Amino acid sequence: MEIGKDPQVIVLYDGYSKDEGTSMLANCTCTLIKGRTNIVIDTMTSWDGDRLTEALYKNGINCNQIEFVICTHGHSDHIGCNYLFPKAVHIVGFCISQQYTYFYHDFQSGKEYVINDKVKVVPTPGHTLQDVSVIVETDDGVVAITGDLFEKEEDLRDDSIWKSAGSDSQELQIINRKKILDIADYIVPGHGPMFKVHK
Repeated sequence: MEIGKDPQVIVLYDGYSKDEGTSMLANCTCTLIKGRTNIVIDTMTSWDGDRLTEALYKNGINCNQIEFVICTHGHSDHIGCNYLFPKAVHIVGFCISQQYTYFYHDFQSGKEYVINDKVKVVPTPGHTLQDVSVIVETDDGVVAITGDLFEKEEDLRDDSIWKSAGSDSQELQIINRKKILDIADYIVPGHGPMFKVHK
């Protein structure tokens, strides 16, 4: 699914999660923001390098053109292909770095990280205590790329879905889910397709 013109929000791969009894089969949703600033959000697992490179190529982008890599949190299914983007600034949860330089930013107190006038990174702890979401203003509305703050659209009706996926603070997750639902027209969740917010 694709939203907007500049910036464009392009979901490269829909995430999924399935309980297999003794294990979980899962991969995260991976999203490209294409425009004045090219951004990849949540880079899937370490086994997805060829898939991700190919998806970017189909959208007219190569890895060296990505300026920011944003991982909504540090779990392995969201950070696996960060290595593909050596020129980018990497934001993994509350940690911001480029090569060997780490930048100070006070996500902890709620401070947003502004990439440009259309894209910002906001702290949304809950699933982990350092979760972030990416808020994108497009000509089709506000898109929130949230990682596992929302697992999938179905967890709007069944909160056992996001709770069973793990939550470091259910109280914070409830607060931040409401905050995102209040501002977003579309949500890209951590393990499902983009969905429209019905208000």
